[in-house]
Amino acid sequence: MTEVPEGLNYTKTHEWYKKDGKTATIGITDYAQSQMTDIVYVDLPKVGDKKKAGDVLLTIESVKSAEDVYSPITGTVTAVNDEVVKHPESINKDPYGSWLVKMTIESEGEHLSASEYRKLIQ
Repeated sequence: MTEVPEGLNYTKTHEWYKKDGKTATIGITDYAQSQMTDIVYVDLPKVGDKKKAGDVLLTIESVKSAEDVYSPITGTVTAVNDEVVKHPESINKDPYGSWLVKMTIESEGEHLSASEYRKLIQ
């Protein structure tokens, strides 16, 4: 069964983000990683990159495909998780612990609650 924790915001393109004041921590959902299968490479943006909600934020490659990850918010990248570059398989093991980037929030795009996201992926 796909894990969809409460307390996070979700997108229709299978990203999650957690707000902490004006900072968003962003990753991909359990559903997304399970569809991709074995993740082998992550191409993260640079700190300081500005993104609009819906823009391509980064790319994740698996043995099956390469997929774009879209920014759920408009803002600036303030941190990247270098550990997922060194160990991309960690996203498969713990998609909610293996965050990808942190961004300042200028504005939020369209997002779903946990219950709304569960309905989307059923």
